Amino acid sequence: MAKVLKPDICVIGGGSGGLTVAAAAAAFGVPVVLIERGKMGGDCLNYGCVPSKSLIAAGKQAHRLTQGAGFGVADVEPQVDFAGVMRHVERTIATIAPNDSVERFTALGVRVLQETARFKDARTVVAGDHEIRARRFVVATGSSPMVPPIPGLDSVPYLTNETIFARPRLPSHLVIIGAGPVGLELAQAHRRLGAQVTVIEAATALAREEPELAAVVLERLRAEGVEILERTKVMRAERHGRTGVRLHLEDAEGTRTLDGSHLLVATGRRPNVAGLGLEEAGIAHDAKGIKVSDRLRTTNRRVYAIGDVAGGLQFTHVANYHAGLVIRALLFRLPARENPQLVPRATYTEPELAHIGLTEAQARERHRGVTVLRWPYAENDRALAERRGEGFIKLVAGRGGRILGVSIAGAGAGEMMHFWSLAMARRLRLRDVAGYVAPYPTLGEIGKRAAIAYYAGAAGKPMVRGLIRFLRLFG
Repeated sequence: MAKVLKPDICVIGGGSGGLTVAAAAAAFGVPVVLIERGKMGGDCLNYGCVPSKSLIAAGKQAHRLTQGAGFGVADVEPQVDFAGVMRHVERTIATIAPNDSVERFTALGVRVLQETARFKDARTVVAGDHEIRARRFVVATGSSPMVPPIPGLDSVPYLTNETIFARPRLPSHLVIIGAGPVGLELAQAHRRLGAQVTVIEAATALAREEPELAAVVLERLRAEGVEILERTKVMRAERHGRTGVRLHLEDAEGTRTLDGSHLLVATGRRPNVAGLGLEEAGIAHDAKGIKVSDRLRTTNRRVYAIGDVAGGLQFTHVANYHAGLVIRALLFRLPARENPQLVPRATYTEPELAHIGLTEAQARERHRGVTVLRWPYAENDRALAERRGEGFIKLVAGRGGRILGVSIAGAGAGEMMHFWSLAMARRLRLRDVAGYVAPYPTLGEIGKRAAIAYYAGAAGKPMVRGLIRFLRLFG
């Protein structure tokens, strides 16, 4: 006979968003059940953000050793112990894992069930030998790697972000399908650690980003030896030798083959909706994920969906943002609507690429009187001192200096985006940015310099000059 639990909230999925909801609810004394069938911490901790950034950090350290000559320090050829790199990745995950563990959440007051969850009906979820009948449910099951329907791919060994971090040996030639953030981050990291790397993209690399800023990143990757094949289609895959892979490619110049020792598929993600029993619960969904309102509510009024499974932007910080909105609604009955324009994104290559708000093209489609401002790292004193002068910031502003969008390609772009995320959330204008006091010398000054440039034309206006002449008459 099933054990019946009647918590106030039932969370399905122990990734970043689900853990945030569960922890917040428990902190306010609300009975909550959390169901997770796999590893606590979800994709971000185990297969995504944490391991990838750990690998990127190792690649940066190796690359830094080869860049000393410009500072008067001899270049050093790094000796890479790839198994040691993987141990660094594993240690980082292990250090963070206790924060997301069953033990910690149990101590917080969360009832954790390590089972597969499935809706039995609109009011009930079954997990193992338990039936959960909660006041509200939150689906936070995340997403999984999407594998494209390439003929022969199912017959060759390939890696995804869920398996690439389990390899103790450096690939001799890593071939990556997909030139989005994940593909290019891992491409540069493996190249810096000594692998030959080829990236294949059917369209254009970093297609979502401002082309002129994406070009800064792509130029650096190519200069470091990453081969990036754009507008190239993979027609077929087959085994090559005992463990390798051969891809049959087609581009504007014709067809050819490409051989690699390892293949990484990084072509996007699909929402984890299979097996949840969404139909039985009356929850509408499609290939993009669960359909939700701007309040993140599904077609079943008892159920919310957050993070990747909700079919929108697929970032860990989006899941956390969603979790905050749902907590406000569930616990305090406060109005909370998602605003995708306030969500930043970052690609952690070197140089980094970060963005928030509208691109220039989007802004010109939606607004009149759009102004575009740029300021280069090459005119920033800190960047020059550190030999990091590539890249620039691009501000897109509307009438009255309203900030519509910000893109940065260059050193520390992801860290700088904190400021611009706050500026857009608080609806600051360029006059606010131009007026704050920035510490010198810092890379972030490029944003203030770009904002000041918005007002540079005022110095030459006859009316402004006339006003200054008039005021001088008073001593």
